Amino acid sequence: MQVPLMDLKTEYQQLRNEMLAAVDEALESMQLFLGPNVQALEEEFAQLCGVKHAIGVGSGTDALILALLALGIGPGDEVITTAWTFIATVEAIVHVGATAVLVDIDPDTYCLAPGLVEAAVTSNTRAIIPVHVFGHPAEMDSINRIAREHSLYVIEDAAQAHGAQVDGQFVGSLGDCGVFSFYMSKNLGGYGEGGMVTTDNDKTAEQIRLLRNHGQTSRYEHQIMGYNSRLDEIQAAVLRVKLKRLQWANQQRREQAALYNELLADCPITVPTEAPGVRHVYHLYTIRTDRRDELAAHLEQQGIGFARHYHAPCHTQPACRPLGLNQTALPQTDQAALEVIQLPLHPYLSDEQIRYVATSIKEFLT
Repeated sequence: MQVPLMDLKTEYQQLRNEMLAAVDEALESMQLFLGPNVQALEEEFAQLCGVKHAIGVGSGTDALILALLALGIGPGDEVITTAWTFIATVEAIVHVGATAVLVDIDPDTYCLAPGLVEAAVTSNTRAIIPVHVFGHPAEMDSINRIAREHSLYVIEDAAQAHGAQVDGQFVGSLGDCGVFSFYMSKNLGGYGEGGMVTTDNDKTAEQIRLLRNHGQTSRYEHQIMGYNSRLDEIQAAVLRVKLKRLQWANQQRREQAALYNELLADCPITVPTEAPGVRHVYHLYTIRTDRRDELAAHLEQQGIGFARHYHAPCHTQPACRPLGLNQTALPQTDQAALEVIQLPLHPYLSDEQIRYVATSIKEFLT
């Protein structure tokens, strides 16, 4: 049996007629520049997250950069974040001229360890970027308390956590800004690039709208130096089709994760946890074993897809060495990098496929 890590082809076949109609409508109108689909998606996404503003931008990386710029963060400022993330989180801090300060993770959730965040605050710290890793929200109550005590901004990196919740409140509404990616593999993914910034602050939203569109206030009138980072109208049409099904898709992921947990309960591995009050959306189903690489080879032989996020965390990347980030001691991050592996999980995965994966893992471990 072949079990892919994800299955965008099946999703497309399910949505094909509606998707083609939405794209055709956008092309027929030829309002392709911040048109009705972008505007509608922004309103719908803001409503989902429970915020006043959602601003569509060119990518998740742009969302991070523009959020930092809109909050006035730049040279001389320090931003606390994690190395257990895609490099874009650190990259954005570097691109605005600020200094990334890396903090270790909680080994159970893989998110920032709040106690270590507080210890990393200095007089130069301006912001914290918690990453909701693999679909599990960071410990936002503690992080927001630290931010309040030290007058810091909080930018949620929610690129892997569309629709995740803490005590019934959606990520993207838990800090000063939330940033999302619509890369194809995300819980809400387009068929190209795209991103979104969410905020309740009117001035921050206005600044991001200026920054994404060359600082333009009206045609050929430019208030500030901005960027070309507008969400594409066709991507917005695609995302609106998928957004209608996000809650259903996330529930499928949760049920699949529960089945994995049940089937793997007696195995000598660590399965994902869910903190109290959290609604995990399982962007990735991650297990841990000290035989990770052997298991990966076994899964490949069995026709089972897998991934190893993040076998080379940000502080170990060549790009980060000139910044001195490779000198940062992150023991929990380093250990996780040796042990984690992601199993197939997506809304169209069958129970039969999950049972096949679980059986294959048991056969390897026993």
